[in-house]
Amino acid sequence: MVDVAIVGGSGYTGGELIRILLNHPEAEIVDITSRKLDGQEVHKTHPHIRDSGLVFKNKSPDELDADIIFAATPHGASMKIVPDLLETGAKVIDLSGDYRFTDIEVYEKWYGIKHTSDLKGVFGLPEIHREEIKKANLIGNPGCFVTGAILSGYPLSKAGLADRMIFDSKTGVSGAGISPTTSTHYPNIGDNVNPYKPTAHRHTPEIQQELGAFSDVKVSFTPHLVPVNRGILTTNHCFLNKDDVTSEEILEIYQKEYKDEPFVKVLEDGEIPRLSSVRGSNYAHIGCFEIDNTGRLVIVSAIDNLVKGASGQAVHNMNIMCGFDEKAGLTMFGLHP
Repeated sequence: MVDVAIVGGSGYTGGELIRILLNHPEAEIVDITSRKLDGQEVHKTHPHIRDSGLVFKNKSPDELDADIIFAATPHGASMKIVPDLLETGAKVIDLSGDYRFTDIEVYEKWYGIKHTSDLKGVFGLPEIHREEIKKANLIGNPGCFVTGAILSGYPLSKAGLADRMIFDSKTGVSGAGISPTTSTHYPNIGDNVNPYKPTAHRHTPEIQQELGAFSDVKVSFTPHLVPVNRGILTTNHCFLNKDDVTSEEILEIYQKEYKDEPFVKVLEDGEIPRLSSVRGSNYAHIGCFEIDNTGRLVIVSAIDNLVKGASGQAVHNMNIMCGFDEKAGLTMFGLHP
């Protein structure tokens, strides 16, 4: 059993961490921090979390006493508190972008923020970095778009079969966070599909960093906001560098790569993933595997942006770091329909 604290528990990812950890057999939540909600019962912000007895507390990092601390704080804020959190002796899983990059200059270019910490985190995608995660004290939990994109392209990049991948992602509105904005106001998002930052989204270099580590593949990424609450559906347009590869061979590559992964399900018979099948779960579904007459391979992935794309993946990382069953607290299936 480990004691767990959540720093910045008032947002959607904080709420998901609470929901998951309350059903975890090896974890006990001892603190949830929020400056603005100090003393408030958790259910007044997260109405689905009832009868937990949990209360937000305004605590500084050095006041926390936990084995695992989840930092659910904004980009730029995490780097200011993570060093102090590590000083408490805890292992830290950061859900911001501050510790995801191997090259700090890339972070500073794409986020427009000066990085003030010299700490290095392990990129927390278990399907690629499991052995590093086991030994880590600091995890940079991947971005939500990044998770769906990388999982759809990793086996192909590892096999060196693609020169280019173009990721077209559709995301639910919860990915924009709990605070309402003009772009997420219902009349602006309802009955609409809105592309944004079509060539300059800051998740692009994360995808390139991970997939480019295995081959010379070049990646492009364009996100779209769609009128659903949860989920990311990613269409990966892969341009193959071999003419004689078949869909069946590609499927076999993916099945072999992910056969022992508890949360990646490779769909057969041309089945295309759907958001409702993964909503509320920590599973990623990957399917389609169709090749057209130009040599373009289409692969589709579906994840829940708040679970596999954020809080569920963070708990998966905790399980690996602590030597727990990797599936502990994360075996719930999706909410279909």
